[in-house]
Amino acid sequence: MKKARIAVLVSGGGTNLQALLDAQKTGTISHGEIVLVISSNPSAYALERAKHAGVDGKVVSRKEVGSQEAFEAGILALLQEYRIDLMVLAGFMSILSADFTKKWPERILNVHPSLIPSFCGQGFYGLRVHEAALQKGVKVTGATVHFVNEIPDGGRILLQKAVEILDGDTPEILQKRVMEQAEWILLPQATEMVCQKIVKESV
Repeated sequence: MKKARIAVLVSGGGTNLQALLDAQKTGTISHGEIVLVISSNPSAYALERAKHAGVDGKVVSRKEVGSQEAFEAGILALLQEYRIDLMVLAGFMSILSADFTKKWPERILNVHPSLIPSFCGQGFYGLRVHEAALQKGVKVTGATVHFVNEIPDGGRILLQKAVEILDGDTPEILQKRVMEQAEWILLPQATEMVCQKIVKESV
């Protein structure tokens, strides 16, 4: 069976990457194959995870190349070289320009650690999202998988899952629960959904 070729873009520890690799192993992702991991950070632990799984890991660092244009050109060159069908952003800390996202309509997935439209957009990433949710006193948060377009967290939503906020939660505790109960479940599911569509369209 033909499989969609996936590139996972990372910047840090790669827990969402691990969830995707595990989902591929268990067959949750059966219509796609992770063939490339691109890290914006040369010391990201995610690169170790890629190596361990036998997946090529490459670094494109904005600091090293100097500009957004050169950074995106570096990513684009790798996507072409590996004939990538779908990009999955898994804790990728760089915003991609409108020019870049326009070239990949509904082919870039991102997971965001809240129920969009709450606590999203420019400046909302990592622990900041959970800090904002706790400050606001909401009782339910969660995660959202959406397509990436030119607006941060603005693309079409594919899947959402709610996670309860409990008394005594800190941003760190909440972050972990949202990952375990929502992000690591939704991201593989959404990836498989889009891969199925890509495979179907390519027949």
